[in-house]
Amino acid sequence: MFMALLLTVLVHGHRGARAVMPENTLPAFEYAIGAGADTLELDLAVTKDDVLVVSHDPRLNRTICRGPGAGSPAIRTLTYEELQQWDCGALRNPLFPRQTPVPGTRIPALEQVLALAPRGSFGFNIETKIFADHPDYTPTPERFAQLLLEAIRKHQVEKRVIVQSFDFRTLHAMKKLAPEIRLSALDEKGKLDFAALAREAGAPIVSPEKRLVTPEKVSAAHAAGLQVVPWTANTTEEWDKLIDAGVDAIISDDPAGLIAHLKKRGLR
Repeated sequence: MFMALLLTVLVHGHRGARAVMPENTLPAFEYAIGAGADTLELDLAVTKDDVLVVSHDPRLNRTICRGPGAGSPAIRTLTYEELQQWDCGALRNPLFPRQTPVPGTRIPALEQVLALAPRGSFGFNIETKIFADHPDYTPTPERFAQLLLEAIRKHQVEKRVIVQSFDFRTLHAMKKLAPEIRLSALDEKGKLDFAALAREAGAPIVSPEKRLVTPEKVSAAHAAGLQVVPWTANTTEEWDKLIDAGVDAIISDDPAGLIAHLKKRGLR
């Protein structure tokens, strides 16, 4: 389901559907499923008691979350039970005026998101948020990969998952543990061509920041047997540029809008 078909561009709902629902929450993922997204894109952090949870930020972000005390504690310093004291749905992200708050929404465990699998044939594009300069934010890359693999196998979604990261250590660890799991190399710097990036990550998919994409780079990647899945495009102009460049999928905060645009162009 992830291989590009002729004139087909797949849609990945970024953090579910951040343009319209609180990011990385069950309401956002449920919205994306209802909109017809091909894949749910999400981010992982790890609690003090080694529970995988869905959060882009390693520290709780008070712009979008309300919780006890002061400051922005690292998720890794809290147990899962303590994390559930935080409401990450009541505050509208000021960058997304169309977003509908859902008060009382908690940061979900990965288990809760993977439990949505029976609702359709959509995939899961899971980013490991791990930082070489902040080893205190996560377990080791090997432990992180092991925890993720256990969850994937528990829900029997091995063929529906992509594991992506900017930090390739978890990709290398996952490849050793389960070479059948598809991997994707995230990139925002553009220092390497797509094929070199894929080799460094050991991944068959490259996921560059949208401005790094050109038709020539995509063509070269396809010639090397790679897929190209750029992030995060939210306007018709950005979508058209990527579609015309021949990308395999687009990661967007507005999966419903992208799907409607693809239909308008006769590509869905």
